[in-house]
Amino acid sequence: MNKKDPLVEEFFRYLAIERNASPRTLKAYRQALTAFRAENKRPWKTCTANDFRDYLFAITKRGQARSYVRLQFSALRTFYNRAAPGWMPLRDVAIMELFYSSGLRLSELAALDVADVDLYTESVRVFGKGRKERICPVGLPALEAISRYRAAANVHSGPLFINKGRRRMSTRSIWLIPKRYLRHTSIPISISPHKLRHSFATHMLDRGADLRSVQALLGHASLSTTQIYTHVSVERLKKAYAEAHPRA
Repeated sequence: MNKKDPLVEEFFRYLAIERNASPRTLKAYRQALTAFRAENKRPWKTCTANDFRDYLFAITKRGQARSYVRLQFSALRTFYNRAAPGWMPLRDVAIMELFYSSGLRLSELAALDVADVDLYTESVRVFGKGRKERICPVGLPALEAISRYRAAANVHSGPLFINKGRRRMSTRSIWLIPKRYLRHTSIPISISPHKLRHSFATHMLDRGADLRSVQALLGHASLSTTQIYTHVSVERLKKAYAEAHPRA
């Protein structure tokens, strides 16, 4: 694994950040994946549990110490359970990043094709209500997440976000993604695609974006629809004023 593998690097970020694995564990697991890779060079997404079992059986027959075999088993099992389908966690990260980065509606994100994402102009082409087309800028973190997901999932054309059957994801499946990950956090609020869209608009206005620009980005036909977010921002300003100003 001389050349950095996106799936492997994502796996070790997960171990370090989410599981708080020690440097010793990270080093041992990396050596285990490298040893497996030396004997099985098939793409990760085509590997199966049988490939890992065959490898473990082979090193056991060679007389490797039980502690070594157990370590290989632990590393490969953790990697297989987390990342062997590979692109699933990367896909979910890309979806969450894109929701917050662009303020897309759930239906708009589900309908995206690979061709709608332009890495050079850092934007996505969206077909909103009534098939009305608009171009939305997208932040670099979202674009990088999309690129990692596409490389791992081998997605080069057609629907951008696909399921295990390599068909376009349904809006319901996408809606469930933030719900699924929220269960593993201590965040006391619910998260949904609409709330991420709401956060996008509110944070844009909080940082000085004009109402017309936010209207265009959200794809609102009427400015009055967008104005609801100004009320939220005003309330936030009032709260900040009340908490910080000596004459409040």
